[in-house]
Amino acid sequence: MGQRIVFHIDFDYFYAQCEEVRSPKLKTKPVVVCVFSDRGEDSGAVATANYTARKFGVKSGMPISFAKKRLEERKDTVFLPTDFEYYSDVSSKAMNIMKEYADIFEYVGRDEAYLEVSKKTEGSFEKASHLAQQIKNLIREKVKLTCSIGVSPNKLISKIASDYKKPDGLTIVNPEKIESFLEPLKIRVIPGIGKKTEEKFSEMKLETIGQLKELDVFTLNQLFGRKIGTYIYNAVKGIDSEPVKEREPRVQYSKIVTLKKDSKDYLYLAESLKEICKELHSVVLKNNRMFKSVGIQFVQSDLSNKSKSKMLRNPTISYDELEKNAEQLLRDALENQEKTIRRLGVKVSELSQVEGQSDITSYF
Repeated sequence: MGQRIVFHIDFDYFYAQCEEVRSPKLKTKPVVVCVFSDRGEDSGAVATANYTARKFGVKSGMPISFAKKRLEERKDTVFLPTDFEYYSDVSSKAMNIMKEYADIFEYVGRDEAYLEVSKKTEGSFEKASHLAQQIKNLIREKVKLTCSIGVSPNKLISKIASDYKKPDGLTIVNPEKIESFLEPLKIRVIPGIGKKTEEKFSEMKLETIGQLKELDVFTLNQLFGRKIGTYIYNAVKGIDSEPVKEREPRVQYSKIVTLKKDSKDYLYLAESLKEICKELHSVVLKNNRMFKSVGIQFVQSDLSNKSKSKMLRNPTISYDELEKNAEQLLRDALENQEKTIRRLGVKVSELSQVEGQSDITSYF
């Protein structure tokens, strides 16, 4: 066999594109899909926006009120609430198409996946190019969605490549082209490099991957610690040995709500936490799952995030275990908490099937 070949497939502006599929008349308009909060009016954040809206500076995570200001001149703008059940259904159909063409299929989220295709393509990048185009055509024909595909010898380069020609892109990076592909790109395209890391490099007058390559591994380890420093050192050279791994689509269940008022008072937050636990537990029961990890998450008043989780000794389906551990995590998280909390959530992960039961009621 020839080279190892990995695809990263990423749907373009996924939620908004799903809405365009459902209502084709939206395609000419700015479309903003939002997570509205329980506070009403324009409280909440943008989940995603189509490219027409993005031209006005609208982006994911932006408060809805900011997005509305930026789109004031476009009276035809459409703001829609998220419909995750519909998006999951569309995603599932597209993922099933991809699986047919993968040696190994790794689900990442509703809108992205990795495919190991080394055997399917016999290690030929020419065959890989034809296969990627075939997958794009099938998804467009059967699901009406466009996607962007990155093709390379590893997951890291393929992820960077899938974002290179969005929307509806196809970027092939042969092994001998990795260096020339990476060097002119901005440092921030490396997965895992956030705003603060980028700013630190900017202070050092380093803007591109080519410039960053000049730093030795010891300097990077000093700046960021051994684990992150070594990752960056390898990433700028296009080195990544992480395998494509079979992964189940659902890795956790979570529920998050916007509080009626920002607060850091334990009693007030614990009251909301109980209701969240009840709703989350009903989802766990409905899906016949046990969980081994419990976590809580905050969105703070400045919109920054904070989370805390705990691994249990054994998998469980107990509501009491869920509530008890969530409350303990809340107490721990509120120690020395300075900012008030705007949104509160609970999640369970490390999921497993309740064995030998046709449904959860027979388990009881």
